[in-house]
Amino acid sequence: MLILFLLAAVTGVLTYRLLWQRLQRRDTALAVRRLAARSAGKEHAGRGRPRLIEGAAEVRGPLTGRLLDGLRLREAAAHLLETAALKWEPAGLLQRSIALFLAGFGAATAIAGNTHPLVALGAGAALGMVPWGYVRRKARRRVSSFEEQFPDCLEFVSRCMRAGHGFSVAIEMAYREFSEPLAGELRRTFEEQNLGQPIDIVLRKLSERVPSMDVQFFVSAVLLQRRTGGNLAELLDKLAQLTRERFKLRARIRTVSAQGIMSGRILSAIPVGVGGMMFAANPKYARFFIDDPTGNLLLATAFGLQVLGYLIIRKIVNIEV
Repeated sequence: MLILFLLAAVTGVLTYRLLWQRLQRRDTALAVRRLAARSAGKEHAGRGRPRLIEGAAEVRGPLTGRLLDGLRLREAAAHLLETAALKWEPAGLLQRSIALFLAGFGAATAIAGNTHPLVALGAGAALGMVPWGYVRRKARRRVSSFEEQFPDCLEFVSRCMRAGHGFSVAIEMAYREFSEPLAGELRRTFEEQNLGQPIDIVLRKLSERVPSMDVQFFVSAVLLQRRTGGNLAELLDKLAQLTRERFKLRARIRTVSAQGIMSGRILSAIPVGVGGMMFAANPKYARFFIDDPTGNLLLATAFGLQVLGYLIIRKIVNIEV
């Protein structure tokens, strides 16, 4: 059975390679035809984006790109990668997941001798989710670091405006004074506005790149002040104070909910510990969950219910402020 699996894997890789080459040749021919048509001077030349720019992200992964489009995950994956500040493409993220899934499935199949396909599928699925988990964790840490610097940044911008500088100049001074990740986002915001984009569009892009409630408050306050007038410096000071109060309240809630989080972790670890003790004390009795198909089903059901219970506990103790 292992030989059949290896043959199937090699056949799938070769098929993917042939399809990729065919799609690449088709896209290249289409781009050449469009460039030739534009050079000939057609009526609608120049109205849309060039095909070479639109398909730049699809050159390395046309099949995975189409799969992301079919699952409607391209936009979400691109947004997540942009928040995490990773230079990956959405197709590259899916390719990494598929490669790790095949590696985990193949390793589990080789170790178990293809006698536990459900275990192999579970191992492959768990390993395939590693890239997505890494990107989510990196994005979450980056947003958290941004929020820690944001109140000081608001006060700095407010002081700059009281000193007589404009809002755009204050943003430029802020990104020169602060460190990453706040400096990088403010630099991009200033450069986009300096290149001619309207300030409302630039600020909305900032709120999309940094999914934080504080940034949304900041963008709404600035846009509202530009439409109705008022003292923006005073408004930013109050927003910085409100942000710090939110941080204090969030710290108190984390302190109160720490016991619930620890209880969830302990309750999740108890079955694993009991299972390990059973295998150590009476291996013949415990191997029922590995050798018998009914035992496999019971073990998979118990694992799924355990994960579901842990997620429910996390949802209960996770209070947004």
